[in-house]
Amino acid sequence: MYYMVVFMIASRQPKLSGGLELAVLLSVARLGDDAYGIEVRRDILERSGRDYAIGAISTTLQRLEDKTFLKSHFSDPLPVRGGRSRRHFVLTGAGQRALRDAERDAATMWVGVEGILRPRTS
Repeated sequence: MYYMVVFMIASRQPKLSGGLELAVLLSVARLGDDAYGIEVRRDILERSGRDYAIGAISTTLQRLEDKTFLKSHFSDPLPVRGGRSRRHFVLTGAGQRALRDAERDAATMWVGVEGILRPRTS
């Protein structure tokens, strides 16, 4: 009985639903205290070469927070005239588990392909 209950609860845990969600979650983990929309976008651009619209990044951050993978808080306004607050994001325990699961799932998918791929030539 215990196994069935634990399995049912674990199977309801939300999962990452795509490459952008994974990229954003990894970026938040990497950036730490500096994880807010524009910096996440910049980090993803530097690492992947893909320039996502800030709206796509903001929507993904909100979706990850809805899935409980992230938490957010607003900073104090910037110390300049008309300075605005920034919405900072931090990784939760569920977010860390989602990243570990994604890493494990990717490693599982690569099993059996190693000998098929030709080595890259520069």
